[in-house]
Amino acid sequence: YEMTMESVWHINIRNIFIIWSILGFTCQCIHYSPTWESLDSRPIPTWYDEAKFGIFINWGVYSVPSFGSEWFWWNWKGRHAQAYVDFMKANYPPGFEYADFAPMFTAEFYDPELWADMFNESGARYIVLSSKHHEGFTHWPSNVSFNWNSLDVGPHRDLIGDLASAIRSRTNTHFGLYHSLFEWFHPLYLQ
Repeated sequence: YEMTMESVWHINIRNIFIIWSILGFTCQCIHYSPTWESLDSRPIPTWYDEAKFGIFINWGVYSVPSFGSEWFWWNWKGRHAQAYVDFMKANYPPGFEYADFAPMFTAEFYDPELWADMFNESGARYIVLSSKHHEGFTHWPSNVSFNWNSLDVGPHRDLIGDLASAIRSRTNTHFGLYHSLFEWFHPLYLQ
């Protein structure tokens, strides 16, 4: 019998179903409607409700120009905000594009263990890192974001995986991710 990824997948799914059936689990799914009233009825996790302090981190290619905010690309090329246009003219050569910042986003001082220790010492009960902002650059190796992710260009490492491992192995802090589906210049959103 030849084992293929497909056959392994089917075996694993079958085993999960058998275990699920033996233990007698039933699905008690809660359905929410796309209304504020329905969404507001969701329970807040106790750990979150009792947390006094958490940290949300926006970090990415937009850190290279270090001008304005994480909305740099949109303000420069989408809104054509004069301050951003002038900044680029004064600091970068003609023809320089936003993607040209990515190789410069090296994260050379990124030390996930140090970050985890600092977050823990700060008293933060949760950390949320933007895994993909509206620019589309992913902080993990992504097969659907070819050459626009932290493994293929820039740091050449899995920024999310490294931080998740450090936080989970060194702290009791909850780790979360912000992920934007929207991308400013993706052809589907430009229509």
